[in-house]
Amino acid sequence: MSESIRSFPLRRFFWGSPIFRDLSGSTAPMDWLESPAAHIFKFDIPGLSKADIKVEVEDGNVLRIYRVGGGKEESAGKDTVWHVAERGSGRGEFSREFELPENVKVDQIKAQVENGVLTIVVPKDTSPKVSKVKTINISSKL
Repeated sequence: MSESIRSFPLRRFFWGSPIFRDLSGSTAPMDWLESPAAHIFKFDIPGLSKADIKVEVEDGNVLRIYRVGGGKEESAGKDTVWHVAERGSGRGEFSREFELPENVKVDQIKAQVENGVLTIVVPKDTSPKVSKVKTINISSKL
């Protein structure tokens, strides 16, 4: 039974390091799809342009997406009194981090904003990986 749980696809979510972190202030709904060729991330970011968004890879495998700068503040006349201000600079604020799988081509990540949707395509590396296991010879004396 325990072996079947350990082979569960979301095991890293429950038992390992976090796959993704939703940092405070995040309001952008997202989808994460996986095709045979790539991982595809889609975020709803209405009203934001590519200049408002930053996409980075940190520590070699952490994809970070966040909004840069604050929102545009509306100026009101000198005699204007604000009663409620819910659409201010916090509108659309977000920051997300994702631990990418090992089999991706980090140097070929592409991002695009179209019709209020940020799409990030992370291609998979289909070439066979060299084993990281190193055999240590055992001797009778050190």
